[in-house]
Amino acid sequence: MAKNKVYISLFLLPTLVLFTVVFAASCVVLLGTSFTEWRIGTKVSFIGIHNYADMFLDSDFWKSVWNTILWMLLQSTVHILIGVSFALILLKKEFYWKFARTVYMLPNIISGAAIGMLFLSILNPEIGAVNHIIRLFGFEGFSQNWFMDYNSAFFSVTMTWLPYAAVVTILVLAEIAAISESVFESARIDGASELKINLYIVLPMLRNIIGTCILLAGTSILQKFDIIMMTTGGGPGNETMNLPMYIYKTALIDNNFGYANAIGVFAILLGIVFVMTTKAVFKIGDALE
Repeated sequence: MAKNKVYISLFLLPTLVLFTVVFAASCVVLLGTSFTEWRIGTKVSFIGIHNYADMFLDSDFWKSVWNTILWMLLQSTVHILIGVSFALILLKKEFYWKFARTVYMLPNIISGAAIGMLFLSILNPEIGAVNHIIRLFGFEGFSQNWFMDYNSAFFSVTMTWLPYAAVVTILVLAEIAAISESVFESARIDGASELKINLYIVLPMLRNIIGTCILLAGTSILQKFDIIMMTTGGGPGNETMNLPMYIYKTALIDNNFGYANAIGVFAILLGIVFVMTTKAVFKIGDALE
């Protein structure tokens, strides 16, 4: 037993070292420098909670927080609903199911920057396909600047990723595959329709994986940067600003790394709250009752 513990420790050692150097040490530096005035070209100085006081009085910060939370909620509800619904449709394994699964996966294997460039072309006010189709329906001269109009920017950016829930679909399909076929056969023998099987048998048994998908989808918003950067840059104004974009703007454009790190600490805490809440609600890891 003691020998096994040694082998297990040696096996885990590289991961622990990597975690400590790359993540844990970075978090300590992030927290420590959030209490400093840190700008390139000037001496780093300790200023206490001044950055946090400024943060809570900063309207741009609260706009980025609101946008981030709203996107997390949309990602955790609409995005997940689309992915689970598509999985239940593909579960029937109609003749098109393998083709549909493959095609639906394509946006998830293309880089965010490429997706951003693609949507910039599709929603271009002059030559974009969307405006062109609208003009074909009789709206001559229609030229909506989807990404730079205050009324459509948030919606346009959201649609660059919200409908594409192929990862959720694949994970849910894999979980369904683990359900014994005898469960479905028993339900059909008892006269249950496909709708009732999905609602009362399949979905309750997917609690763990749906909760996990919500964790992955919601926390991904705390990393969402590339598409927003390529399409709106957080604009117009701060209409599509989220926490990662605001951290980038504060650190690399405003040259205020101490304040940016304070915002980073807030983003980490927001992620922790989201993870703990989701785990509690969906009882992730607990046995199904």
